[in-house]
Amino acid sequence: MKRLISTALAGIFAAGGAYAADDVKLQLKWVTQAQFAGYYVALEKGFYEAEDLNVTILPGGPDIAPPQVMAGGGADVMVDWLPSALAAREKGLPIVNIAQPFKSSGMMLTCLKETGVSTPADLKGKTLGVWFGGNEYPFLSWMNTLGLKTDGTDVTVLKQGFNVDPLLQKQAACISTMTYNEYWQVIDAGIKPEELVTFKYEDQGVATLEDGLYVLEANLADPAFEDKMVRFVRASMKGWKYAEANPDEAAMIVLDNDETGAQTETHQKRMMGEVAKLTAGSNGTLDPVDFDRTVKTLMGGGSDPVISAEPVGAWTHQITDKALN
Repeated sequence: MKRLISTALAGIFAAGGAYAADDVKLQLKWVTQAQFAGYYVALEKGFYEAEDLNVTILPGGPDIAPPQVMAGGGADVMVDWLPSALAAREKGLPIVNIAQPFKSSGMMLTCLKETGVSTPADLKGKTLGVWFGGNEYPFLSWMNTLGLKTDGTDVTVLKQGFNVDPLLQKQAACISTMTYNEYWQVIDAGIKPEELVTFKYEDQGVATLEDGLYVLEANLADPAFEDKMVRFVRASMKGWKYAEANPDEAAMIVLDNDETGAQTETHQKRMMGEVAKLTAGSNGTLDPVDFDRTVKTLMGGGSDPVISAEPVGAWTHQITDKALN
């Protein structure tokens, strides 16, 4: 309701001849949830408005690929994972990381202890649930570092939907989960933490950067667009830091913006608490060390690496240097 009132007032002021805010369309990687709380907080708290921005947040979903939306001109900026972005860039879509709100990775493999998995070596011979659509890249690189072939010789890859059914139905020994989402769906389904074994990608040394902000490279040459992104990143990071400090309030803001009604207060508050751990330590500036680690992991894909050459120009501090200093 607040968003609708704010939009209506903005329209009234614009009609009256007042300065019109700059429009920004943000494409999310997934549906409205606390994974993107910083942006919804910035919207609801007026941080975007204070920067003369009229931001429209576009939820994602299983049938929405942010790079494709960007390529079609449907968004000014998008949230994506670096592996997916680098793969798209190598294929010809010139997208560039302009900010990195997430410092740590929340991706992990969650396994049923009863299947005999207790160490990564135990994954051999098992069926593993894997997300695709760009999320498979870190997994494939990890398997290569373990010396495990994913063609069925060493492990069988089950193309996992965005749910935890393969584990609950025991179709797979392990499935892909995020620390802030699917892991808790498994717990809520009645499986106890002590019945599970988890392998966080951070702990395995193959973590790749998630949830960064990306734009089309050519747009950065436009001073007006650059200025708009400087203001957008500054307000967004203000939103993220507010969300970290006020997780329960941030979760409720997310719920207010969930037009599907699919999210619950309990789940979103728990998710926000976990997401805050991933954004902690980041002021929005991409750390080149984290970028290089991601590239090394992606190029370690054996005979089928995610990217075939080290990317050049795939990130910039052009925006964060002006937004955050």
